[in-house]
Amino acid sequence: MALQWWQRAVFYQIYPRSFADSNGDGIGDLDGVTAHLDYVESLGIDAIWLNPINPSQLDDWGYDVSDYCGIHPDLGDLAAFDRLLAEAHRREIRVIVDLVPNHTSNQHPWFIESRASRTNPKRDWYIWVPGSPERAPNNWVSNFGGPAWQYDADTQAWYLHTFLVQQPDLNFRNPEVVEAMHGVIRFWLERGADGYRIDVVANMIKDAQLRDNPLRTEPNPDIPSRRPGELNPLYSTDQPEVHDIIRGFRRVSDSYENRILVGETWPREQERLADYLRPDELQLAFNFRFLLARYEASRFRAAIELTEKSFGAGAWPTWTLSNHDFSRHISRYSRDGDGDARARVAAVMLLTLRGSPFIYYGEEIGMRDAAIPAGSKRDPVGRDGCRSPMQWSDARNGGFSTSDKTWLPCGDFKTVNVARQLNDPHSMLALHRRLIQLRKSTPALVEGSYREFDRAPEDCLVFHRDTPAQHIVVALNFTAEPREIALPEGKILLSTVSRSANLTKSPLTLAPNEAVIMILDA
Repeated sequence: MALQWWQRAVFYQIYPRSFADSNGDGIGDLDGVTAHLDYVESLGIDAIWLNPINPSQLDDWGYDVSDYCGIHPDLGDLAAFDRLLAEAHRREIRVIVDLVPNHTSNQHPWFIESRASRTNPKRDWYIWVPGSPERAPNNWVSNFGGPAWQYDADTQAWYLHTFLVQQPDLNFRNPEVVEAMHGVIRFWLERGADGYRIDVVANMIKDAQLRDNPLRTEPNPDIPSRRPGELNPLYSTDQPEVHDIIRGFRRVSDSYENRILVGETWPREQERLADYLRPDELQLAFNFRFLLARYEASRFRAAIELTEKSFGAGAWPTWTLSNHDFSRHISRYSRDGDGDARARVAAVMLLTLRGSPFIYYGEEIGMRDAAIPAGSKRDPVGRDGCRSPMQWSDARNGGFSTSDKTWLPCGDFKTVNVARQLNDPHSMLALHRRLIQLRKSTPALVEGSYREFDRAPEDCLVFHRDTPAQHIVVALNFTAEPREIALPEGKILLSTVSRSANLTKSPLTLAPNEAVIMILDA
């Protein structure tokens, strides 16, 4: 069966506030994204994902939506979105937008009505439990810390907020809420958006009885922060009925041609991720294990093996190294080693595995987390460093903005920027361009099966990508020492270090922190 566009695509995540400022106010915007689409096209990107663009109180920087069908004035307006969409499509770049269905801002008109009285028609649009201020309805905790319930003295009831107090959870057991969200989905698809990245999709349905979560008895290998003695979110997320909600979203999406739903999914166990990828649910679901893995072959190998085993042939994986919620991977890798060399190895891994890769803006030039002084911090849970402005040049503010002050401080743009790397064949940017071009021109890297080479040293990762007509081997050395791999002779298509010859001898010797893509004779 022929692959769909989203199975062949390389995705590029853009945090609009930090990509490019078109009007000099220090804040990135949609016209700024449009102005840099030639750069995105030159990378070989097939689709961009825009972090939230809706009006918001900015308590959680766009994930507290106050109007699902508008554009935050900091970012532009609907006309600016239409321009971006038209220019992206002219370059054959698709655009997916963030959908935040689990919760709204407490300033959303729906919640303002819901909070007005117990008898308001929208009261049941959110999760309310009558009671007294002395005792919350259950023991659930917010993902951002503290209780997940807030007492409203005016109506003498508690409302649920999985995240901030300012982000009340919608009640998807109410058909009116479901239909309203279907209307939101239609709105952006009608404008021409190519699909959605759906925020915390597993959270949309909670246990009908609101039972207490039990204590965790074993550590969660997928989310190291979840340790024994902490609450296991057995009843507050990942409920069976959520799949009915997702199927409804998919039916709406499928009424438009070639649209896609990508889920931010945090199931209680990694093995359950594939449950969200049934033919009538999500096409893609984020796999976050690389975001949580140390720079060790064994960690990456375990993540790949578990994904391939649990997904089987019927579900299509995604892979990502960084995003707007986590420290950038080059910063993580730099804490105990050569971050640049390690990031190059990781880039080869990301773009050669079976599945759809997502690149976070700036990753392709090796942007690191910016240092954020205490007086400049914006995010309530400390994610500012990975959201700093894109580093376009060594000019003022890294070419991001002409403003005297940018919304977040800039990083080390004097040494790491696009302009400096554009014409450097050995740069991180050049590596990403070559990798993406090679991926597109090598059928086995997109369509081929995945098979691990089981005779590699434990601290290396070696795998095959095969089609009947093409045999590719990817060899990754995760150590600071040379390693020999018992592979037959072949032709090197790409290496992260300089090599004197393209033909290899057996065994293959990998330099420290070297990644190689080679083609073997059929």
